[in-house]
Amino acid sequence: MQKYSAKNDNMLVGERIRNIRENFHMSREKFSEMIDVSEVFLGQIERGERSLSIKTLKKIVDYTGFSADFILFGNIEDNDDISKINHILCKCSDDTLKYIYELIHSSFTFLKKYDKDL
Repeated sequence: MQKYSAKNDNMLVGERIRNIRENFHMSREKFSEMIDVSEVFLGQIERGERSLSIKTLKKIVDYTGFSADFILFGNIEDNDDISKINHILCKCSDDTLKYIYELIHSSFTFLKKYDKDL
């Protein structure tokens, strides 16, 4: 039987959070600002030196669209791009949704000119 180690859990969670942040192409400073924690605390979480609270976990989930299940356990269900986009869109006002639709529609129309598979 393998011995439980909170330190290993913290390291794995921190690594997943760092990967998410880097996936968003954000500095630690900017990401910490978006989830309302200090840059130092975020660094400690990413290195596995500190545990994140439920409050911080919720902020990361709300901001990124990644599931708590993925962040805590690495389970990848419901973390596809469509789910993450939908998560963001559910928080938007009607005016913002119209604007996003126009952006997507314009981009798709432009890309269709160059890629016949679309």
